[in-house]
Amino acid sequence: MPIRVRRARLALPRAALAQRLGTLVALVALGLSAWLAACTITLPQKPLLVMPPAALNSGALDDYRSAVAKRIVDRNPSYILHGSPQAMLRSLVVVSFTVDRNGQLVKSSVYRTNGDDEAEATALSTLRRAAPLPAPPSRLLNSAGQIELFEDWLFNDNGKFQLRSMASPQAQNFD
Repeated sequence: MPIRVRRARLALPRAALAQRLGTLVALVALGLSAWLAACTITLPQKPLLVMPPAALNSGALDDYRSAVAKRIVDRNPSYILHGSPQAMLRSLVVVSFTVDRNGQLVKSSVYRTNGDDEAEATALSTLRRAAPLPAPPSRLLNSAGQIELFEDWLFNDNGKFQLRSMASPQAQNFD
């Protein structure tokens, strides 16, 4: 005996389904446009600070970076690692900081890290402890009278560090 398949009858005629679907699409579009209207899209502005050409890859910049690193080391002797950093460092913390024309630390923040909170805190606190930093040469200052620098703190397992700009060659083996 053949099996009979009954087609299910739609409860609503096609015209009513199309109307409800159209209403649903309109409601979704209305909700989406309301959501987008609540969002503020701000395009980035052109930088307001002009970096002087002398600040880019110059001997004066290298000398100033060295003077800052020396100040950090001199003001934090108990944190400094003497000798070569171990082959596999505990942490590398890159700090971004801004110095004004008088050597005052304007702002500082962790730029890159492996997530070692203790090493991050040590890097920031040793930088703050070194302030005021040497006054930068005027030719290195931007239009706001400041200079932004980056420095790398290289941490051994014992929590002591070297600054990359003054670091000894790193160990080559894991002894």
